[in-house]
Amino acid sequence: MALLLQHPSLFRTTSFLSTYKTPLITLSQTPKSIASRKPRNWAVKCTTVVAPEIGSGSNEDVLVSEEKGRVNVVDYDWTEEWYPLYLAKNIPEDAPLGLTVFDKQVVLYRDGKGELRCYEDRCPHRLAKLSEGQLVDGRLECLYHGWQFEGDGKCVKIPQLPADAKIPRSACTKTYEVKDSQGVVWIWMSHKTPPNPTKIPWFENFARPGFRDFSTTHELPYDHSILLENLMDPAHVPISHDRTDWSAKREDAQPLRFKVTERTDRGFAGWWGREADNSTPNFLKFEAPCNLQNNREIIDKDGVTNYFSGLFLCRPTGQGKSMLIVRFGSTKRSPLANLFPEWYFHQNAGKVFEQDMGFLSSQNEILMREKKPTKELYINLRSSDTWVAEYRKWMDKAGHGMPYHFGHSTISMPEVAAVVEHAPAGLVASIAASSPAKGGIGTKHAPNLANRYFRHVVHCKECRSVVKAFDAWKNGLSVVAAVAVTFAIFVSGRQWKAALLLATAVSVAGAYACSTLVAMNTTNFIRTHRRL
Repeated sequence: MALLLQHPSLFRTTSFLSTYKTPLITLSQTPKSIASRKPRNWAVKCTTVVAPEIGSGSNEDVLVSEEKGRVNVVDYDWTEEWYPLYLAKNIPEDAPLGLTVFDKQVVLYRDGKGELRCYEDRCPHRLAKLSEGQLVDGRLECLYHGWQFEGDGKCVKIPQLPADAKIPRSACTKTYEVKDSQGVVWIWMSHKTPPNPTKIPWFENFARPGFRDFSTTHELPYDHSILLENLMDPAHVPISHDRTDWSAKREDAQPLRFKVTERTDRGFAGWWGREADNSTPNFLKFEAPCNLQNNREIIDKDGVTNYFSGLFLCRPTGQGKSMLIVRFGSTKRSPLANLFPEWYFHQNAGKVFEQDMGFLSSQNEILMREKKPTKELYINLRSSDTWVAEYRKWMDKAGHGMPYHFGHSTISMPEVAAVVEHAPAGLVASIAASSPAKGGIGTKHAPNLANRYFRHVVHCKECRSVVKAFDAWKNGLSVVAAVAVTFAIFVSGRQWKAALLLATAVSVAGAYACSTLVAMNTTNFIRTHRRL
């Protein structure tokens, strides 16, 4: 995902300048002197072999240093935070939207006046999901028995009550405070503490004159902490995203430089860059609960400062699940970027997430299975993993105030069982689940986070409309091709026959192009060596 920070349309960075030799981690047998005394007890241990030109220092020269003493625990309550729910422009106008924050399920919608409303996602009658309901005259109706609720959560209609009966006061929903700020809808999760508007994040670059951005949303099948860890890891970009665009080449992998300039109870910040550049031009900032920004300033030849930002707003959506709002923008955009539609950048972002998905899902599985803090599982290098270590150490400080956490030296496992979402059964669902790497079959009818359609397209108005339009064009061109070839068979004139066959060929080519464009937006990327 950090590849997106180097996208040619956003950050006109130079390529990596040189290659290098990394410290090699190898497995070796124990020395002969030890093995000879215990011939039946062969052991295997890890040793570090450092390339000669880098030096032969101790682990402290290579690994992230460890702080001594007790962890500095801070006062933290995960509910007393604003979480990014959704991009305001993508909220449906005619239907409720079911979302989650950790294990809390909520429903978001716009009432008859266009105002944002958010409830606990369950009807007080029989606990049915209100997000499965519909909007009737600006009111949210539960489709189980037709109970209707107004903006403040008050029940205003129960069809089963006699005409002279009053609606019980208890027939109301639990509401949540939501705010629209800079195009993102934020939710305050506490019912004990009044909303604190000063905690709503404000991103200065996005308010600068002339700043333009494009934004996209992705639902992902791994924990939010693993997602954030990946987003603050520029070292993996040349390898995992090799040739995804011109800025990522595996032969350019090299050591990075990091400089931590700020550590607070709510996060950390600092500068980073490539060692070959001998500079740290990129500014990274992590802020609680799960917001990350990567900024850069470039002064042009006229002395004008141009601002570039990569903003990652993450929301925990349950054990092993997360949702990410990605926002990229600048005060100076490459003219090349204007030649491509926004959906093209969206599908390219989907490809980037899919390139990392297998690695990150496996991390999630191991953390849940091993039940150990990351310092016992990770090998954090100073030259690549400084931000990762900083983030996990921040988790040590604040993790006790979360439903669960994986810190650098501390850990707390979930107490609440993971929520298993419902999904359609039957032939279509089973076939779709059997081939997730290529998007499955019948993907529009079998929700599955393994395919791009449900990770992104369903959350993006633009991509949904593009897929719908390309589908319509494909179907229309297919009909034209069928009609043209039919007439070509029956007409006798040579010129008419040639014209109709040409029309058939053009229509078939157009239908194929539309089908390819639909696949670009809905089908997973899969590495060449893993294709069957």
